[in-house]
Amino acid sequence: MAEIEDRWLSVDEIGKYLGVSSDTVYRWIDKHAMPAHRMGRLWKFKKDEVDSWVKAGGASSTDNDSTKTK
Repeated sequence: MAEIEDRWLSVDEIGKYLGVSSDTVYRWIDKHAMPAHRMGRLWKFKKDEVDSWVKAGGASSTDNDSTKTK
């Protein structure tokens, strides 16, 4: 079962895991160096890399765009 836990996650899946929108995930990739891997047109994520990035403060910023509504 370890291989299922270590699979690549999509933008939607990592957003749900972190409790943020897909737009926020794309913004973090672009502006906050979120650890992501491009596979063709798709972005993929390893949960342990993202967890380490969050713990290191990668998601923290004074920019509060994730709470704005369109």
